[in-house]
Amino acid sequence: MNRALMPLLAIEQRDRAIRETAPHTHTTGQLIASLAGLLSVSTDGGSWVVPATHAIWIPPRVAHAMMSHGAFAGAMVYIAEQECGILHQMPCTFRVSSLLREAVSRAASWGQPPRNEMESRVAAVILDEVATSPAEPIGLTHPNDPRLRRITDAILAQLDDNRSLEDWAAWSGMAPRTLARRLVAETGFSFSEWRQRARTLRAIQLLVEGMSVTTTAIELGYENISAFIAMFRRIMGVTPGQYVRAQTLISKEAISRTS
Repeated sequence: MNRALMPLLAIEQRDRAIRETAPHTHTTGQLIASLAGLLSVSTDGGSWVVPATHAIWIPPRVAHAMMSHGAFAGAMVYIAEQECGILHQMPCTFRVSSLLREAVSRAASWGQPPRNEMESRVAAVILDEVATSPAEPIGLTHPNDPRLRRITDAILAQLDDNRSLEDWAAWSGMAPRTLARRLVAETGFSFSEWRQRARTLRAIQLLVEGMSVTTTAIELGYENISAFIAMFRRIMGVTPGQYVRAQTLISKEAISRTS
């Protein structure tokens, strides 16, 4: 293919109100880079949160739904299917490098696909950065087994439900050992790890929307606030308060750069 005609389109987007998009697909691959605010993305196979500093890659023809939590600023990059062979074949999140951020900003300024060799080189940088950026799993894999999916869907619908693995196994008609073994095989997480990760993703959404750490912990079924903070720190590497302060600072800096 003539690289001067590489089909790639970048669009910058800023929404002050919450925006929700129903499940849909693109024939192109889609890169969504968050610069300010938080975005939730879900597919049939998993769910992710995309905070400022991160991006999510969605391969062509993968149905996905999106929801912003408060004001959101970011960029959408649509990449033609024939260019996606070297890119991740499953949805994934990763940290946005300075190089990728600047290349996407440059491409968005064109308002159309590359028209010359120089613009094509910038587009090639975007592809290379997406292809080589290591995935940082700020997400949750959903199981395929119908019995497991019934359990995980019920947990996601009421994350303050503290029933044990044995309780859920009895509820679904599965043997506890079968439930535990199948969940690890299909998601990579034990039952307690899966539920903790699900709660962490929801906690991020609630905290970014302005809910206090204490209220968030109670909302997610924690009577001991310290246990919630320890769980969040174990998964995210920082406390809930530190996470919110960092995201707020990053978002303010991003908005000031783009104003």
